[in-house]
Amino acid sequence: MYELYILSLLMRGPMHGYLIAKIISDIIGPFAKVSHGSFYPLLARMEAEELIAAPGGATPTSGRRQRIYRITEAGRRRFHQLMMDTASSPGEYQKLFWAKMLSLDLLTPEDRQYLFDHYLAYCQSHVFYLDRELATLAGQAAATLSDTANAAMSALAAEIIRHHRSQWQFELEQVRQWRERVVPAIAGTTQSAENDGEHVAMAGGRMTNR
Repeated sequence: MYELYILSLLMRGPMHGYLIAKIISDIIGPFAKVSHGSFYPLLARMEAEELIAAPGGATPTSGRRQRIYRITEAGRRRFHQLMMDTASSPGEYQKLFWAKMLSLDLLTPEDRQYLFDHYLAYCQSHVFYLDRELATLAGQAAATLSDTANAAMSALAAEIIRHHRSQWQFELEQVRQWRERVVPAIAGTTQSAENDGEHVAMAGGRMTNR
């Protein structure tokens, strides 16, 4: 995810390494912070892969010498690849989606719509899953009414699941509102993934309506 943040910031223009680290820390804080022990080796790797460059080396800044990085054409291609990747790290995709929102304006309207529609389906799948789990727990509780300990545990588990469900439902509603504001109307677009009751299928790595 740090690679995406770095490329996203450099898509806006050249920037000092320490400023990149500070902005990322501000975004992911307050408890998570960029570790310089991993951040600067990442910059070095990205420079070796020619995704970024520091032309002219270091420059004086406040008595210190700081390197100014810029993105390369290869870095721009990598940026777009990372932005449109919805298959990697599905368990962490909620964080990745909001990291992508930092640079949503750099994408085409079609790409923006794809990312929103995919994430809406991702959120909805969590809501559906948690609904099924609640139904399963309710059935188990009904079958073990005489077992006080199991009934208490089932009730606690149900409360936790309802809590998670409410969070995903809120996320779903918020992203629907974002999509309405950010994604312009695209000619020929039919039902989109946020419509209630819509079934979403993955086909060829893209979201398609059944």
